[in-house]
Amino acid sequence: MKVKLEKLIGPEETVSGLTLGREYGVIGIEADWYRIINDEGDPCLYEPDCFSVIDPTEPTFWDCKFGEEGERYCYPTSWNRVGFFEDYHDSVQSVVRQFWREHEALYGAKP
Repeated sequence: MKVKLEKLIGPEETVSGLTLGREYGVIGIEADWYRIINDEGDPCLYEPDCFSVIDPTEPTFWDCKFGEEGERYCYPTSWNRVGFFEDYHDSVQSVVRQFWREHEALYGAKP
């Protein structure tokens, strides 16, 4: 899935870590927000209203689930667990290594 950052939001008219007009690959969806590896190489969540969808094709390896209010959660199966990205951002090294190893294998990209 590919998206393009079309608008900035917030009091300072920014979207942290992204460049206006740039295209990004979506590596997952969490509570309907897009998880994107930003310009600093950090996999963060972003509000979908800021983007236009360039290619809506979702990877066949995504495991998609719905929350209690119908929100979508779509990730590769091993990332689609509660706390995975919290562990990543808390620098749990086994999770960080797992993420980048699997990211390269699934998406064909290095950090």
